[in-house]
Amino acid sequence: MDSLPSAELLDRTHRFPGPYIFKAIGRPEGGFVARIVAAIREQLEHDIDPPYHVRETAAGRHVSVTIEPEVRSSWEVLAIYQRIGEVDGVMFVF
Repeated sequence: MDSLPSAELLDRTHRFPGPYIFKAIGRPEGGFVARIVAAIREQLEHDIDPPYHVRETAAGRHVSVTIEPEVRSSWEVLAIYQRIGEVDGVMFVF
């Protein structure tokens, strides 16, 4: 998580409030997708899951989940990245 963009860069390149795309990759065991989606939902304090879709590798060893919630600010984006990074089994986040 050391390579996160700065809040200033996010403010220059994105319009807030608005949608922001997060992608996390990990192993499909242990409800990985559900834990990622729940982490974002909880960070945003929403009652329902944000829009997302899942893609599994051909061999089924890894899964990517792409989530596109509405975010209010660059600081909220950074908080979500931090929260995703705390989910067990995350291999990559971008």
